[in-house]
Amino acid sequence: MHTKLPVGILGATGIVGQRFVQMLERHPWFEITWLAASDRSEGRPYAEAARWRLKTVIPARVAEMRVSSAQPDGAPKIIFAALDSAIAAELEPRFAEAGCAVITNSSALRMQADVPLVIPEVNRGHIKLLECQTWRRKSGGFVVTNPNCSAIGLVLALAPLQQRFGLKAVMAVTMQAVSGAGYPGVASLDILGNVIPYIAKEEEKMEEETLKLLGRLNGSKVEPAAFSMSAQCNRVAVEDGHTESVSVQLKEKAAAEEIISAWNDFRSEPQQLRLPSAPEQPVVYLGAPDRPQPRFDVDCGAGMTTSVGRLRPCRVLDWKFTVLSHNTIRGAAGAALLNAELLKAQGYLD
Repeated sequence: MHTKLPVGILGATGIVGQRFVQMLERHPWFEITWLAASDRSEGRPYAEAARWRLKTVIPARVAEMRVSSAQPDGAPKIIFAALDSAIAAELEPRFAEAGCAVITNSSALRMQADVPLVIPEVNRGHIKLLECQTWRRKSGGFVVTNPNCSAIGLVLALAPLQQRFGLKAVMAVTMQAVSGAGYPGVASLDILGNVIPYIAKEEEKMEEETLKLLGRLNGSKVEPAAFSMSAQCNRVAVEDGHTESVSVQLKEKAAAEEIISAWNDFRSEPQQLRLPSAPEQPVVYLGAPDRPQPRFDVDCGAGMTTSVGRLRPCRVLDWKFTVLSHNTIRGAAGAALLNAELLKAQGYLD
């Protein structure tokens, strides 16, 4: 593309908003022209309004930009949203009604029947749901969502198995990084030397979103996948990277070599189209007996690849294994950015 498309970020000062800024700095298709956050940030330079928590520096051009009011007036037509759920439920429909394409990381609208919940490698066809939205018919605007940070790594690991062997049951236990709670997140005296076996609404999100993501589009609705799903979610003292212990029961018997091949061979339209943020390999199997580990593997594929390891027989179901994904890249900003690239490739952002 010779001319980059202008984009805005709603919730630009938070951790996920910062990831958007970081990942868009040298993006070949999109350019940040508008930033918005809470009232206390309005009018301030971004470098002053954002308490920058990432390991790279704030892009100089963005650092000087003034934070705007979180209103559609003056906003570009493409909006990346990184808002708390309650605020998103109010603002995202307002921007869509004003004709904006809202690509959001928020959970507010994920399970709404006419809102696509999308992982491009898994269920890109679900994007067609946006044509059912009232906003689309009235103003041309729409909302597309990406999944919960714990669901996305799990679903990327499950999708190749569902395609080749079918799924009957899934059980997942998560060990989720503190960055998933935003900033300042969990108090240090609560999390250091501790495991917190509760994250509000997380288990429900994992179970519901997994079935929607792996479900079948039937006209104007998604029929959820038919397998049974159970999740248990824990917060642990890890900075970045959600680790999950998963057990599955398959519809068809499969050998370990066939399962590993299904993961390593998994490719889809983002790889075929060479979308800028798409990893060459969305799922990779690590053969070492003690991997994946957040310290060593969370940045695989620039944070966009899901790592799987420790495949072995399960005495309750069929097989068990470990999954790791980067929760603020693949599980948040990177997921929304890849959705936007797919939308552009399919002609929705022209």
